[in-house]
Amino acid sequence: MFTPLAGKALRATQLAAARGNLWEGAVRSGKTIGSIIVWIRYIRTGPPGALLMVGKTERTLKRNIIDPMVQMLGKKRVDYRAGAGEVTILGRLIYVAGANDERAADKIKGLTLAGAYLDEVTTYPESFFRMLETRLSVEGAQWFGTTNPEGPNHWLKKQYLNRARLHLRRDGTIVETQDPDASLDLHRFSFVLEDNPTLPAAYVDSLKRSHQGLFYRRYILGEWCLAEGVIYDAFDEAKHVVDLVPEISRWMAVGIDYGTVNPFAALLIGIGTDSRLYVASEYRHDSRVAKRQLTDAQYSVGVRRWLASYEHRGQKGVQPSWIFVDPSAASFMTQLWSDGVPGVNRADNDVKDGIRSVSTAIGADLLSIHRSCTGLLEELPAYVWDSKAAEKGIDQPLKIDDHSVDGLRYGLHSSVNEWRHLLPGASLEVAA
Repeated sequence: MFTPLAGKALRATQLAAARGNLWEGAVRSGKTIGSIIVWIRYIRTGPPGALLMVGKTERTLKRNIIDPMVQMLGKKRVDYRAGAGEVTILGRLIYVAGANDERAADKIKGLTLAGAYLDEVTTYPESFFRMLETRLSVEGAQWFGTTNPEGPNHWLKKQYLNRARLHLRRDGTIVETQDPDASLDLHRFSFVLEDNPTLPAAYVDSLKRSHQGLFYRRYILGEWCLAEGVIYDAFDEAKHVVDLVPEISRWMAVGIDYGTVNPFAALLIGIGTDSRLYVASEYRHDSRVAKRQLTDAQYSVGVRRWLASYEHRGQKGVQPSWIFVDPSAASFMTQLWSDGVPGVNRADNDVKDGIRSVSTAIGADLLSIHRSCTGLLEELPAYVWDSKAAEKGIDQPLKIDDHSVDGLRYGLHSSVNEWRHLLPGASLEVAA
């Protein structure tokens, strides 16, 4: 069920008359639903010609945009054909595409478009966006997009949003440029969490508590701010480190960061009977300290012995549901498979999304770490954003002493769908 738009969300739909129209700001602030309503209107009334819908991947586009459209219009009016690169909405055929790397621009070469809908625009390569602009060549063509804020030096902010002809600001005021020659035919709509009055108070509170530092400023306050300082700034040894691991209802995952010259780190993660996450044990080999490099076969033996010897509440040996391995370590995964290790899979290596998953677990006070995990506990307080990369508009961690923290990211982010329901307020999830 969707509540009728009001306030800033309604005003944005009335102002979305430029060639480009972008809703940006906090999560769950109402920007997505407003943009979808405008897109539905455009499908019905826009100029004839080919249309395109884009997401970071086709999967995220379906989850974020197409599925809500099905709820709004019904399955008979929204026919998504997975794998075909097409969706029919209100009888109109629309191409769909993912745009998560530099090769994405090749997907739309040669198209002549009458309109486009763009989800998570900041995740696209600039080359894709510039190619898309050239494809929108039908007279009267428009594009409509959504995004969460990134750094102030991101290409979308510097090259486009800063030059928008009209800006509906976070405080609700409207600013129009006085220099049309220096502006773009772009309308920018900035949203904060409070712009969505339909959110339950308990859900808003859980959102604010589960986001910390950089992610709080961007996803709750809607700020375009630099990634700087300690990444997991909510981590508190007094709060998040435990001497005893309670009864575990499920050994969920092991996250492995592979290293030969650099340290090899594996972390065992379980879900307690208290519905919290625990990093219970760490296996780590640093060839620089040991003065001895190990082979894939030796690492496989080491990991299996570590899991077989782990004792918890009188029981010896654990078998996690999943073992998520650094995807670049193809030969090690092959070794594990040949040794018959179950549950081995490539980890999801989306760095920023993975950091956000870990940050959410820490910020929501959902994650505890056993004191024996010394490598992880040494790395967490010193894990920082790369300031030089941030100046170039890129969010990435400084690649120093990041082996156990990477293992934690692999284990938690790759299994996020299996523990997301444990977050406070998860049962109050609503569309926005």
